[in-house]
Amino acid sequence: MRRVSFREALAVWARIGLLSFGGPAGQVALMHKELVDRRKWLDEERFLDALNYCMLLPGPEAQQLAVYIGWLMHGTRGGLAAGLLFVLPGFVSILALSALYADLHHVPIVGAVFFGLKAAVVALVVEAVVRIGKRALKNRVLVGLALASFVALFFFDAPFPLVILAAGAAGLVGNRVAPAMFPFASKTDGHAEPDTVIGAMAAAGELAHTRPSTAKSVRTLIVCVALWAAPLVAFGLALGWDSVWLEQGVFFSKAAVVTFGGAYAVLAYVAQRAVDTFGWLRAGEMVDGLGLAETTPGPLIMVVQFVGFMGAYRHPGPLSPMVAGALGACITTWVTFVPCFLWIFLGAPYVETVRGNRWLRAALSAITAAVLGVIVSLSLWFAAHVLFGHVDVRHVGALRLLVPDLASIQPAAAVLAMAAMIATLRFHLGPPKVLLATTLAGALWRMIA
Repeated sequence: MRRVSFREALAVWARIGLLSFGGPAGQVALMHKELVDRRKWLDEERFLDALNYCMLLPGPEAQQLAVYIGWLMHGTRGGLAAGLLFVLPGFVSILALSALYADLHHVPIVGAVFFGLKAAVVALVVEAVVRIGKRALKNRVLVGLALASFVALFFFDAPFPLVILAAGAAGLVGNRVAPAMFPFASKTDGHAEPDTVIGAMAAAGELAHTRPSTAKSVRTLIVCVALWAAPLVAFGLALGWDSVWLEQGVFFSKAAVVTFGGAYAVLAYVAQRAVDTFGWLRAGEMVDGLGLAETTPGPLIMVVQFVGFMGAYRHPGPLSPMVAGALGACITTWVTFVPCFLWIFLGAPYVETVRGNRWLRAALSAITAAVLGVIVSLSLWFAAHVLFGHVDVRHVGALRLLVPDLASIQPAAAVLAMAAMIATLRFHLGPPKVLLATTLAGALWRMIA
C-alpha cells in the first residue's frame, strides 16, 4: 500500500472543503466516499470509531472528523490542514455573502446557483445512508437502535447527547447480556486493516504520534487555550473591554463548549441571545444566515460567522461598518473552531489506545447504529426544506411533526433530486459530476422560470 504525501493530502482536503455542502450528513457522506471507498485511506471500522467520538463532542462533528483523519495521516500538521481547509471555503463565501447581505439584503444569484446543488446533496446523503447502513447494521438489534435513535430525534426532539449516550449504554449492557449481537469486529484486534493507507502505516510502526502522552496532552491544552484566548485579549486591549468584538468572542466561546448536536441544536439559543440580549440581529435574520450557511461549503455552524459579521457591522465603534463586520466574522469563527482542534488533539490519542477494547467496541457498535439514525433524521429535515417551499413544525403532546405544505412543493427540485439519486445509486457517478450537473441545471431553471 503506497503512502500519501502531505502535499497530496492537502489537495484532497482542499477538494473535500470545496465540495462539503449539505450539512453534517452530506459532509460525512462525502468523506466516507472519498476516504474509505475511493482512496482507501482508512477502513470502515476506524472511520466509524472516529465519527462516533466526534459525535460525542460539542461543535461540528464533520469538521472534527476531518481533523481526526488528517491527524491520523500526518500528525498535528495533518489535523490542522484538514480542519482549516474544511472551514476556509465556507468562511470566505459567507464573509462575502454577509457583506452583500448587509448592503443589499438579498442575494438572488446565490439562490439560483445553489438551487440545484441542494437537490444533489439530498441524493448524496441517501446514498451514504444506504452504504453505511449495509455495513454498520449487522443484525436486528442494531437496526432497532438506529430506528429508535431516529424516532427519538425526529419525532420527539430528544436531546442529541442523551440519544448518543443512551445508545452507548445499550451497547455496554448488550455486550453483557447478548454479546453476539454486538460483534467484536476485528481480525486486526481493533486496528485498521493493512490494506488501507493508515493500516499500512500502523503495520510499519508509523503511527507513533497517535500514542497518548501526559506531557503532550498538557502542552496541547496550554497551546490551544492560549490560542483560544489570545485574540480576546488583543481586542480588549486595542478596542476596549466593552467592545462588541470581545462580547462576541466571550459569548461564542461559551457556545463552543455547549453546542452538542450542531447548528440546528444551537440555533434557537444563539438566535434568542443575539436578537433579544445583544441586539446584533433583527428577528428572522438568523434564518437568512442559516440559509447562507446551507448554500455554501463547510459546517452549518458557520451561521455564527454571519451573526458575528452583522453584530459588529451594526455596532462598528471607531471602525467602518465593513471592517468592523469582517473583524466580527473573524473573531466569531476563531473562537468557534479553535476548541474543535483542542478536542481532537487532546482526546484522539486516548480513543486510538482503547479501540481494541471489547466493551468499547460494543458501545461504539451501538453508537454507530444510533449515528445512522441521526443522519437519517438530518437527511429528512434537509430534504423536506429542499423539496418544499414551506415546512411547519407541529407539536402534538410530546410528539413533534414536520409537516410540509404540499401546495408548496418545488417540482424542479424534486426532479433534480430524483435525477441525482439515479445518477448516484444506479450509475455510481462521483460527487463532483453530480454536484456540477445539478447546480448548472438548477441555475438554468431558476433563470428561465
